[in-house]
Amino acid sequence: MEQGMVNTRQVSSYKTVAVDTASPAKLILMLYDGALRFLGTALEGFEIEDVQKRNETIHNNLLKAQNILLELQRCLNHRDGGEFALNMFRLYDFMITQIMEANMKKQPGNLRPVMNMISEIRDAWEQMMREQGTQAAPAGAGLSLSA
Repeated sequence: MEQGMVNTRQVSSYKTVAVDTASPAKLILMLYDGALRFLGTALEGFEIEDVQKRNETIHNNLLKAQNILLELQRCLNHRDGGEFALNMFRLYDFMITQIMEANMKKQPGNLRPVMNMISEIRDAWEQMMREQGTQAAPAGAGLSLSA
């Protein structure tokens, strides 16, 4: 039992250090990864037989994904990002609405398209980071991350 507690603490410490030392661009990537992970867990929740556990799993994970998208939306820099930031704001808004609807109706139909959109944005973000060879937010990305 004690070994499990030590491993849990080590994993928690590692995650904290990873977040605390990540660049703004890497944090965005981590947010996309988190949203995809929570949406995937919510989708798995639709297969749970126990109704209470099913609804809790779906609700909790969709809420986490929704909160991540709200944070990404909040980070948009409309002054420097111009039309791109406005389009991303609208896209995040659409995805948030789809997640809310899936959560209220407890129907997974809207989630796969949302996951596909997030995955495409995530992959494009990662490619921009690689091409610019930087850990900073890509120029013109319309994001404002401040500590």
